[in-house]
Amino acid sequence: MSESKFLAIDPKLEDYWRAIILFGKNVACYKFALAKSLLELAPQGKSIITLEDLAEPYSRHIIEHLKIVDKQTTSVSSRFLDACRKFNTGDITKTRLIDTTVQRGFENVIDAFHNLSVGETAVRFFVDERRGANKGIILTNELFKLLEKLQSENLPHEVEARWRLVETAWELNISRNLISIGYDPNNQLLFTFSDRRRRVDVTSCRDALNGYQKGKCFYSFADISIEPGSTNLADVDHFIPYSLNEYISNIDGVWNLVLSSTECNRGKRGKFDRLPDIKYLDRLHNRNEFLITSNHPLRETLIQQTGNTTKHRRNFLQCKYRKAQSRLGTGSNHGWKSEFEYPVTF
Repeated sequence: MSESKFLAIDPKLEDYWRAIILFGKNVACYKFALAKSLLELAPQGKSIITLEDLAEPYSRHIIEHLKIVDKQTTSVSSRFLDACRKFNTGDITKTRLIDTTVQRGFENVIDAFHNLSVGETAVRFFVDERRGANKGIILTNELFKLLEKLQSENLPHEVEARWRLVETAWELNISRNLISIGYDPNNQLLFTFSDRRRRVDVTSCRDALNGYQKGKCFYSFADISIEPGSTNLADVDHFIPYSLNEYISNIDGVWNLVLSSTECNRGKRGKFDRLPDIKYLDRLHNRNEFLITSNHPLRETLIQQTGNTTKHRRNFLQCKYRKAQSRLGTGSNHGWKSEFEYPVTF
């Protein structure tokens, strides 16, 4: 299973969190709203969170997304989502919304939050206490420790990006519509088109890809950030250089986009327009397989770009790499390498 491979190499707290967000099977927005609420509530320092306390941020995140995309579930109807819609139109009060959220908003998500296809995660970020004296959830030490990690600033962006991609797929009715997803290098956005050929900007490319690289530079495994304004802000890099765009088809495809530290991408001894060493090709394949096997809305895009089977996708990358070598006039398998590399994480 994809999440097993994702967690196979020295998993950290943030990797368990990312497995929940990135590899969960989502038929509704609830897991994303709960994740954003947990990241918002934990810094307040309280471990006991009543359902009333949880209902405010949880419903707020959902009503904000309903304003962007009305379809927030694959189910035909939801009385809870209907209440959120009524609040947005001014037909019910905030008090009524909170009461409805407490009664109906958490029916499945609290039980299912930690579930992956291989079972429940080894790490829990809260404990269900709805039937106990506290009538809510208890945040675990693991959640508080997670927020102390360097990667914690990236997590809200990753949840939001995953949510935006999934709800766009729901809005377009079937995920294969996202086959047309593209990359806008000027704005570093992923976009697609509606059935009326209207461009739909979906999310930041950085935010969508970062979790699958575990918040690490693709080449050196150094920590990177996707927080706007960060001194450590990641670059979106074309693995096969963009300078070959006239010879390599779909060079802006998601299959060829990786996140890199600025030092590796354009530092003193950076990659720039050079072809990376062939050793990185297997790493690119692994990153793409995480996306394909994680029920990610980009899976259809990647399959369409690279092939229907793992073997086809490996062959696709190898073919593109050899073609790039030929255009650059080198027959050697040796290309640019990062000057240093931290322990492998994916």
